[in-house]
Amino acid sequence: MAAIDLSSQRAVVFDTDGVVTDTARVHAAAWKHVFDSFLRGRSAPFDIRADYLRYVDGRPRLDGVRTFLASRGISLPEGGPDDEPDAPTVHGLGMAKDALFVQQIAEHGVAAFPSTVALLHELRRRGCRTAVVSASRHCHAVISSSGLIHLFDALVDGNDAARLGLPGKPDPALFAEAARRLGLPADEVTIVEDALPGVEAGRRGGFGFVVGVDRSRTQAAAMRAAGADAVVSDLAELSVTGRVPVGPR
Repeated sequence: MAAIDLSSQRAVVFDTDGVVTDTARVHAAAWKHVFDSFLRGRSAPFDIRADYLRYVDGRPRLDGVRTFLASRGISLPEGGPDDEPDAPTVHGLGMAKDALFVQQIAEHGVAAFPSTVALLHELRRRGCRTAVVSASRHCHAVISSSGLIHLFDALVDGNDAARLGLPGKPDPALFAEAARRLGLPADEVTIVEDALPGVEAGRRGGFGFVVGVDRSRTQAAAMRAAGADAVVSDLAELSVTGRVPVGPR
């Protein structure tokens, strides 16, 4: 069984969607609705398994639009934040997806994965610090709605990325900012991610241990190739050993 060794790792940074909360499927469904409407008469429908995982998952919203459309050979004007949702621009499609995601969360709430909640409690019981990151600007609302905000020492999201000029994954900037807020070097921090760009960001950032969460059971090989030290299909498969020592190492 894969394990986080707290004799060398003093903190764990979790991605949000698909790792802490069961919201990745909500994101994917919102993207499918928006892209399928746009693609009608232009290209084949958006495929959640192939297109979402390869081009959109883990990326900032506008990067996801650009990357997916480029995969279909489609180029759109950038537009701007004042565009109407569904306008034929990068910003317009991104805003349409954002509005649909917010609507679904407001109507149906947010569920956390029980195994992630159990792991968070176990880590904190053993003296391990924790943080949560997301490219989404809605991360704080999602984590608060899940009832888990008290289990994290730091939160870095899309609002922070915009304010600080942090590039999106696979750049490790979001994770590096979380480690900075925790006051720890990267090699003492474990990353838990379910998206390939996030796994790559963990490797590129020099983090001590990178865990890939492959809930679809289709990406294990790709996650290892991207730099995951361990791959699990659920965090119930991840154990914790040792205890974070008190005081500086």
